[in-house]
Amino acid sequence: MKIRTIGCVELNSVAMGMYVADEMIKAAEVQLVLARPTCPGRYVVIITGDVGAVQSSVDTGCKIGADMVVDWFTIPSVHEDVIPALSGTTVAPRIDALGVIETYTTASCILAADAAAKAGSVSLLEIRTASGMAGKAFVTMTGDVGSVQASVDAGVEGVAESGPVHSHVVIPSPSEELKNQLL
Repeated sequence: MKIRTIGCVELNSVAMGMYVADEMIKAAEVQLVLARPTCPGRYVVIITGDVGAVQSSVDTGCKIGADMVVDWFTIPSVHEDVIPALSGTTVAPRIDALGVIETYTTASCILAADAAAKAGSVSLLEIRTASGMAGKAFVTMTGDVGSVQASVDAGVEGVAESGPVHSHVVIPSPSEELKNQLL
């Protein structure tokens, strides 16, 4: 299945997250991509479908989740690298420069990753969600230094009001030891 439109609702309650996930799926013709708890006691729901259905589903999730919603988005045309990076199935290319964007929510990290991938000639390596990181998330990417810098800048800007971004960096020539940890 080729995923084009994704939506996400991130909540600060596992129980409410499960309820919201169920209601989002029932609200529109969408398919569940991911529904799982993250740290610290949050729950992330990601769905796919056509743009209208995804937006309707996300709206339903935000309405039902109300004040327990931490973050949300709809991306009408998600970059093809985002889902493999999120699911840990990216086949790592040679690592040249390394870019990292660290955010305070999983949803804002996915927004940053999508904007970064669309902005430059980079390969997303991984989107690590909030498990074991006090609710933060990060995305790593590689390419030539100029592309990685442009992509990191675009990713930081792409978070917009969803953020803020906790930290970001471009490492022009990472050590072999660090590269081995990333592969």
